Amino acid sequence: MSTFVLVHGAWHGGWCWDRVIPVLRAAGHVVHTPTLTGLSERAHLLSPQVGLDTHVEDVVRLLDVLDLCEVVLVGHSYAGQVITAVADRRPARIARLVHLDAFLGTNGEAARDLLPEAVARHWAEAAAGPGLGWLVPVRSLSVLGVTEQTDIDWLTPGLTPHPWKTYTDPLRLTGAAEDIPGVFVECVNWMRVFSTQADRARQRGWPVYELDTGHEAMVTAPKALADVLLDLTAR
Repeated sequence: MSTFVLVHGAWHGGWCWDRVIPVLRAAGHVVHTPTLTGLSERAHLLSPQVGLDTHVEDVVRLLDVLDLCEVVLVGHSYAGQVITAVADRRPARIARLVHLDAFLGTNGEAARDLLPEAVARHWAEAAAGPGLGWLVPVRSLSVLGVTEQTDIDWLTPGLTPHPWKTYTDPLRLTGAAEDIPGVFVECVNWMRVFSTQADRARQRGWPVYELDTGHEAMVTAPKALADVLLDLTAR
């Protein structure tokens, strides 16, 4: 039995894993899906002060309060930054890191630094304009590879603007997590914003899985994603 902690990306909440959770639990695993401060059902806590450290502390507190050990820590998209910092703070609690189409930053790097230039510029402009200087408005789901209307209808009500500070705050790492094994899962059926991050994973010697789906794999290919996670536990 493994303990999974699944951390969502920008705009989402812990509920976005609802199609993956049953498969993991049916195989006997424990699953936690926290919602990060200021997002989705916790949007009432949103403020310009919410940054990367806020979200790292969300997950660290979960690990500590529930005394979770041997954790498979999964981060989607933006949450690659979060799980990298969490592992650095609590390396003894983490068995494996899984970056799901996610940032794979190093010390001093902010998420904004890791985006392709055109995407980073678009996000910064969105934050400066409609985001009032501190928010990233919800992006079109079709750009992320979600095209089925039923999926769009399910996701849309729970999505909320994301604090831009989390993208400009740099990682502060000590190197404590360097020996934790990692895996990268790239979603290849969309604009592939994270292909350079997958290349970083390969350079580290991490296994890289490819899923033939859009960026929102937990929505558009939940069984395939769950199968990858189960394969990791079997190994």
